[in-house]
Amino acid sequence: MTDALLALVGNAKAGTISVVAVDDDHLRVVGTSEVGAGCSTFAVDAARNRVYTAVKEPSPGIVTLELDRLTGTLSELSRTEVPDALAYLTLARGGELLLGASYGGGWGATWPVTDGVVGERSKPVQHRNVHCVVTDAAGQHAYFVALGDDLVAQCAISRDGALSPLEPPTVGLDADAGPRHLILSFDETSAYLMTEFTGEAIRFDRDTETGTLTRAESVRAHATDRGLSDSELGADPKEGHLVWGADLHLAREEAYLVCSERTESTLAAVRLDADGHLGEVVALAETQTQPRGFNVTPDGAQLLVAGEASGRVSLVGISLDGRLTELDQVATGEGPNWVRFV
Repeated sequence: MTDALLALVGNAKAGTISVVAVDDDHLRVVGTSEVGAGCSTFAVDAARNRVYTAVKEPSPGIVTLELDRLTGTLSELSRTEVPDALAYLTLARGGELLLGASYGGGWGATWPVTDGVVGERSKPVQHRNVHCVVTDAAGQHAYFVALGDDLVAQCAISRDGALSPLEPPTVGLDADAGPRHLILSFDETSAYLMTEFTGEAIRFDRDTETGTLTRAESVRAHATDRGLSDSELGADPKEGHLVWGADLHLAREEAYLVCSERTESTLAAVRLDADGHLGEVVALAETQTQPRGFNVTPDGAQLLVAGEASGRVSLVGISLDGRLTELDQVATGEGPNWVRFV
């Protein structure tokens, strides 16, 4: 194995995770490992070469895997059952705390992690269709995005991982916006959210002392000239040609916020000003079919986007002026929808 940058791609329908090397603007699949059906999210502890993935079969659970960077294989270390399938996992506190969101179960929670073994679940935060959870870098505050309730629940995390609501406990959004994924800016003074049903990128001001969010500006981050209509919970976006927003990430040292939309299979680059405020969409590019998940390389100059309906991932360059250009693509497995660099 060379010193190429490595990414993990979760192929949910295939039940596998592929290790993909990014080297000189080219992609190469290093290895693909069976991990379990429905592996639609995972979190990476790169320092320990551990990966925590959620699976649906034979029962909902969190599987701890060990990554061999030389061979690109993942080996199971332990498995912990959970009440419902998870839609999102993330790590905090140097890999000693795992947080998850269950869309179907309508809850979010934390688990302590000791030597890769996931412990007992905390008392959950409960809202409809919890799709995402993120924390600040210190692991003091957590944000659970509830698509079904159109809100973000904001919590403090105690030393033992218990969750308690901030004041106010939630930040509301417009009805039927369908909030989906959330990220924080590098200095953690802003939070950016992507909505599924309206395709909006929404910025929140974040108080770094209290952790609370306050809604600021927003912009439509999808193809607005292709006849897409806003969606709603339970609607079929492909049949109705409806907005189907998915993921978002910062690029080019926070000069741009890149967002994906699945019905028209596009990536949109939104310009950010020096304070992180949202500007206009400066580039819109077609990409892999149904780009459910993607991620940006550590240098911020490229992104790896997974096409849920194509079975492939694309490496896309992000120019200084925000243009998005495909550089290479490769097949990984059926239903790829999650990307993380290691």
